[in-house]
Amino acid sequence: MLLLPVLYLMQSCDDPKNANRYDNETAVDVMGLNFISNADEAGQAEIAAAKVAVNNSKNQQVVDFAKMMISDHTAAGEKLAKLEHSELVRSQFPVNDEHKELIDTLAKLSGSDFDKAYMKFMVSSHQEAVSLFEEGSDNRACGVQTFAKEILPTIEKHLESAKNILASLK
Repeated sequence: MLLLPVLYLMQSCDDPKNANRYDNETAVDVMGLNFISNADEAGQAEIAAAKVAVNNSKNQQVVDFAKMMISDHTAAGEKLAKLEHSELVRSQFPVNDEHKELIDTLAKLSGSDFDKAYMKFMVSSHQEAVSLFEEGSDNRACGVQTFAKEILPTIEKHLESAKNILASLK
């Protein structure tokens, strides 16, 4: 009988809802949590790739785009951190292995090969982000929905810019 509370506490540490403390539960559903974790990870990956672009690219359009990514995604990340705090979600989801590998590959490229690879990544990443934020706009949690609707137009603008720059590189 005395083991029941201990077992309960141990189970709550592995709660798939990723609450910010073991004794809390997030204020969002699984869909909201997936949105937050994917948005956080993708934003961090795009910032990391943009930092590589600022250092590796010699194309001013690509460098300017990368600087915009750093600025806009940092600002969105700050807003997302506030959402995570208000919804009791653990923050700072690390960049996933797939994105780390892609960023490492980008870092080894230079010149027009780098520019094309980076901009292709930006197009595909922003296409995924548009889908993610459209889904987030329909989330039941008001905070998730508001954040997604606020950031979506910026992501759509990034996607169009990335497509235009990629087309100009061919």
